[in-house]
Amino acid sequence: MPANFSSLVGEFMHTAITKYCPTLIKNQYHNGHPDLIPVDYYPNNKILHGDEGIEIKASRNLSGWQGHNAEAVWLMIFVFDSSNQSDKGNDIPPRPFKFVTVGGAKLSKNDWSESGRSPTSRRTPTASIVRSGYLKITDNWIYKLKTDQ
Repeated sequence: MPANFSSLVGEFMHTAITKYCPTLIKNQYHNGHPDLIPVDYYPNNKILHGDEGIEIKASRNLSGWQGHNAEAVWLMIFVFDSSNQSDKGNDIPPRPFKFVTVGGAKLSKNDWSESGRSPTSRRTPTASIVRSGYLKITDNWIYKLKTDQ
């Protein structure tokens, strides 16, 4: 259930950021967009789809990030590393959870590529961040884990 763990990490970050940033609040609309919005900017601090705020994504991957819609949005990516289920069968020793990098940037609709889906698919449509969006986020890093040389 790797996607569930990434979702859990994202939810943790929503809570942590709003705890230390009193001008942001978690969007009170269930599955509303973006995830974090300015306090009192929208009625009752909730909006289905707003133009102000920050979308949060967590991923084990250093690239290849996806969302559900190609849209202009402030996006923060929390890249993490930890043990996972596939490690067990490959004799990989346990690794503690750690953040590898955090980046954030304002993306435009052109920074995404929509994957769509076939008419018979039950899969949720996705959009992938293209190179221009990747560079915006990685050039604007907020945190990078110091690695041994």
